[in-house]
Amino acid sequence: MKLVSSMAQLLRVGLLLLLLLAASVNPLVPGCDGQFYETKINHFCMEIFQIDMGRLDLDLWCSWPETMQIYEGLTNCTYQVALRMDCFWPNQVVDAFFMKIHRMYFQHCALTGRLLQEPPISILVPFIGVSVMITLLMTAVVVWRSKRTQGML
Repeated sequence: MKLVSSMAQLLRVGLLLLLLLAASVNPLVPGCDGQFYETKINHFCMEIFQIDMGRLDLDLWCSWPETMQIYEGLTNCTYQVALRMDCFWPNQVVDAFFMKIHRMYFQHCALTGRLLQEPPISILVPFIGVSVMITLLMTAVVVWRSKRTQGML
């Protein structure tokens, strides 16, 4: 198991070094070549991502704690390629790339846990009850105080 992990790590480092070398091959062309950038991130970043995701069980693909480091590595890879190729980051190519990643790997993940939800009734009732009681109490104090000052005039 440890040998497989270290082999995958060596492959990742090797691919990243190859990426850095390939991205700096054409220094004579100024600016960003979007198609070349897309080709490089599809080849290098996607390959590393597929290897890392392949090591996870399919059941863990929707678990953010399990995929967070892999996803951050993918994000960093696209950023590093953009940096080496004089491209802005993020850009439309990166957006399309991540949309493709999400369609391929995270399409069937449930949104539960990520959506905002109402708090449980045991938390809501005290907040609502206290607010109503304070409103009624303040109304009673204002009415009592206004009747008291009317008699003094």
